[in-house]
Amino acid sequence: MKEHFLNVPGLLPVLATDIPKPFLERDNKAYQYFLDFATQVPQAAGIMINTFEFLESKVVRATSDGLCVPDNPMPPIYCIGPLIVAADERGGSSKTSPEDAHKCITWLDSQPNQSVVFLCFGSLEPFTKEQLREIAIGLEKSGQRFLWVVRDPPSHNLSVSIKPNGYPDLDSLLPDGFLERTKERGLVVKLWAPQVEILNHSSVGGFVTHCGWNSTLEAVCAGVPLVAWPLYAEQPLNRAVLVDGMKLALSMNESEDGFVSADEVEKNLRGLMVSDEGILIRERALTMKNAAKAAMIEGGSSHVALSKLVESWN
Repeated sequence: MKEHFLNVPGLLPVLATDIPKPFLERDNKAYQYFLDFATQVPQAAGIMINTFEFLESKVVRATSDGLCVPDNPMPPIYCIGPLIVAADERGGSSKTSPEDAHKCITWLDSQPNQSVVFLCFGSLEPFTKEQLREIAIGLEKSGQRFLWVVRDPPSHNLSVSIKPNGYPDLDSLLPDGFLERTKERGLVVKLWAPQVEILNHSSVGGFVTHCGWNSTLEAVCAGVPLVAWPLYAEQPLNRAVLVDGMKLALSMNESEDGFVSADEVEKNLRGLMVSDEGILIRERALTMKNAAKAAMIEGGSSHVALSKLVESWN
């Protein structure tokens, strides 16, 4: 008897044949993981997904039609998102004071509308000192306004650690004179920033993200276009879908050893903020923002899906 539900983030279960070829070539292990996951789908009584139908309509439709696992019955799919933490509910780091959070918003208040690129890479950011310096050089060369959250590099090169990073020494991590030269158009903060509040600020016009699903949904709900820079886990797949499928992001392309050059950083920041392609991505991001709101109101697709889910339990 099917008594359990699968509760998964967006993009899962994924239609295996819809994963872009570049992703398959980059990360075959991740591809195999999603194939293995797909075989478990028919065993569930239902699938709850933190997404909304308009955002991932093609994958939801294909999965519902049984194309993910041929010759097997498919359980109902309930798209009940976007479920994100509100700006006034998100907690901060114990090392970050309310004054630091207020500093970010105060600085944004002084910037032109949609002029700032926000760079934040999650709580397990694994950047080396060399990579942080390369980001700084790219930011400076781009000429764009920026708000950048910096964490101390992990003890092991590009490893993901569950231990919190230390408090970063910006003077030793960033190029000499960088903070002084960019102080009129950039703000670097340590460890943490109020991400949801920042993304919803009128001065923010772009988001360089590690493609974690929570951060992705927060950006979608804020209508902010993305530069996708995945670091680990399912994030490379999220980038492939955000760039090639949803067309909400530009792709930050790394070398074979995972390093991203300053020129690549500069190119993507300029591309997002001042190119024709960036304008199209921005317009689509606004469309998705409106669709996300519509999905959650009474009678919206996610509201209806949640009602059906509750009814199935009764």
